[in-house]
Amino acid sequence: MPVVFVLRRLLLAVPTLLGVAVVVFVLLRVVPGDPIAMLAGPGATAADIEQLRALYGLDQSLGQQFLIYLADLSRADLGTSISLRQDVIGLILERLPVTLELCLLALLMAVTFGVLGGVGAAYWRGSVVETGIDAGNGLLLAIPDFLWALLFILFLGVLVPLMPISGRIDLGLEFKAASQFYLFESLLRGDFAAFVSVLQHALLPAASLALPLVAIIARVLKTSLNEAMAQDYVTLARTRGFSRARIVWREALRNALVPTVTLTGVQVTFLIGGTVLIEKIFGYPGIGNMAIDAVINRDLPLIQGIVLTFAVLFILVNLLVDMTYALLNPRLRHG
Repeated sequence: MPVVFVLRRLLLAVPTLLGVAVVVFVLLRVVPGDPIAMLAGPGATAADIEQLRALYGLDQSLGQQFLIYLADLSRADLGTSISLRQDVIGLILERLPVTLELCLLALLMAVTFGVLGGVGAAYWRGSVVETGIDAGNGLLLAIPDFLWALLFILFLGVLVPLMPISGRIDLGLEFKAASQFYLFESLLRGDFAAFVSVLQHALLPAASLALPLVAIIARVLKTSLNEAMAQDYVTLARTRGFSRARIVWREALRNALVPTVTLTGVQVTFLIGGTVLIEKIFGYPGIGNMAIDAVINRDLPLIQGIVLTFAVLFILVNLLVDMTYALLNPRLRHG
């Protein structure tokens, strides 16, 4: 993978992030509401409100505020949260690993079951198995992630309480983590009680995010496999006496993965965005949950920081997809 390939896309990310920063800054100032008045409370005097406004730099003109905002961004300073009164970068770095773990678990579930579903539908093409998989995919696509979350809470958390439906780890466990990557750290340290607890708390939110993506991956992979199975190299493999399983898994799957990886990468950005609502529903302490609280409190610095963080994640995901696509398709490696 040429270094130029990566550097070119990283350079293109700079104007993208700048555009996101400008749009978010303008939109937040246009929307009605005064975060300082909300922070000060009903008993605050006009002098108290003006003092707080000056403290957060909101007493200056929009042009001056924007210049200060850009200057702070150039120093990687996202300001101080108005509602939490903490450094925004610190808050994001504390919550971001929680969301990343949840997204990785959801992606692992989606890819595993999506690939199995797509390969199964292609392998048993024209049978009742394919019909059943197609029907299941239709059901998964018909129900959005937040509705899956509510159904899981109702059936697995209330009616038949098999799984935890809030928090991240059992409160009774003594688990002193060095980072916020609880799932990985507990596994590496061999603390299986903590690992099982963290996994149980993450399973339902991750499944809510993963199920719609499972159907998308399965459908695209099935279509790509069916097209690949009609190619000449597959016919040649049949004449050599290769089994159908070997042809599907070792011959056709490699070529069918190219469009599947591309579409999956696009859908991952929606999966990351979906954490905002899913984390709130399950009370999962990630950056998505914090985003809703920031919007409710109209915490301008925190909202700006979270939106920029999501923008960086989207850019990195797209870069990873481009690199993977180029690896799977050698003709594009020098593009």
